[in-house]
Amino acid sequence: MISSKETYYEYLRQDQLALGRQNDAKPRLFGDEIWKLERLLRRVEYDKNCKKGPLGAMIAKYHSYRFHRLSVRLGMTLPVNVFGPGLSIPHYGTIVVHANAKIGKNCRLQEGVTIGATGGSHEAATIGNNCYFGSGAKVIGAVRIADDVAVGANAVVTKDILEAGTTWAGAPARKISDKDSHSSLCQSLFGE
Repeated sequence: MISSKETYYEYLRQDQLALGRQNDAKPRLFGDEIWKLERLLRRVEYDKNCKKGPLGAMIAKYHSYRFHRLSVRLGMTLPVNVFGPGLSIPHYGTIVVHANAKIGKNCRLQEGVTIGATGGSHEAATIGNNCYFGSGAKVIGAVRIADDVAVGANAVVTKDILEAGTTWAGAPARKISDKDSHSSLCQSLFGE
């Protein structure tokens, strides 16, 4: 969680690496909507966790408003204080994440991913580090997913995945490989 200006900048650096944008820290004026959205997400988290007083509240409201407008325009529901550093969203498309989910560092979400609760429950997934979710993947309920797990396109996860470094696919999801998620994530995250 962002708790200081230093962690705010660290989260931005990790997100930048995860998106493969080592040379462009700032988004271009036209295009780059996803990078703008991720930067605003981190700014709103910083404002919510660190800004105090009436001026801080006004600044936080301004950034929250901009973040909300861009989220609606892109069709993404990304709650604050859910994602660790290194969030990567490579494509436009509907992405819905429950506000009670907890997601570790270096998570990559393709278009159409849903991470939500079920049956009126407010409990959502707890996801480890270095996880990849393919196009249309669904994670439903208070499941736990280990580190280095890849969830394939259109997979439906409704039970815990406790075996780290594996690949899962199908509806319901089942293990299809002992291959980890690293080949689906930006290699600069791992110093390669």
